Amino acid sequence: MEPRVYFPASLQRFEPKRMVFSTWVDHLPFAYDLVEALSPKMVVELGVYNGLSFFTFCQAMVEHDIDGVAYAIDSWEGDVHTDGYDDSIYNDVATYARDHYRGIAYLMRTYFNEALVHFSDGSLDLLHIDGLHTYEAVKEDFTNWYPKVKPGGIVLFHDVMARIKDFGAWKFFDELLQTEPEIFRFNHGFGLGVLRKPGGADSKNQLLDLLFSGNEEEQQKLRQLYVHAAHFLEARRQATKFKAMAAGNKAKGGQGKSTEQVKDGGG
Repeated sequence: MEPRVYFPASLQRFEPKRMVFSTWVDHLPFAYDLVEALSPKMVVELGVYNGLSFFTFCQAMVEHDIDGVAYAIDSWEGDVHTDGYDDSIYNDVATYARDHYRGIAYLMRTYFNEALVHFSDGSLDLLHIDGLHTYEAVKEDFTNWYPKVKPGGIVLFHDVMARIKDFGAWKFFDELLQTEPEIFRFNHGFGLGVLRKPGGADSKNQLLDLLFSGNEEEQQKLRQLYVHAAHFLEARRQATKFKAMAAGNKAKGGQGKSTEQVKDGGG
């Protein structure tokens, strides 16, 4: 039997509704497709900043008719890697959540450890760790929150290829690569780690099967596909922007021509 061609939803119809500056931009198509694959009832993101990844999760939930909720947990104070910032970032994220994802997106302005008591063990389908990126901080976040993830649930680690400053997500994820049975890494951008907690029902999903099949050839093709998907998304966004600018310039030019025609006629 011929293998099925993987043609993800992100290449067919995904158009990000929120675009803000973030190194997460390289992984938006995968985030969109992962949510479709998981159909999560509960999503938690640790470290939100301006919400690019978080609102991509929310958008995917809406567009795939997934009945779930997503919690954005952050102090919105900044840290040693981002420096401090004022309330404008939080206010912008809160306004966007209220205007676009009321009843789906919930913001928790608190520290990660303080939020733990609000979630039961085994309750999370998808956990995204993207807070302070030192080795110690990433390890602490994973250790504290991993029990909250249900068997078969997914944990994402951002910046697992970023070997800058005192970033240590790469180091902690390299350790997990040696011990975890179902684990995958995207190398493009600043890197994204994907871990599936053992247990749970069989996936019966093409993306999840490709991620954790252990077939190196197929996994490398998957990496290449999402590199191209990110480039395609950016190219399409730029084309749309250019088309809008061209239409605006044409409209201005047409208005000018009409004015001249009126003047000529009046002479």
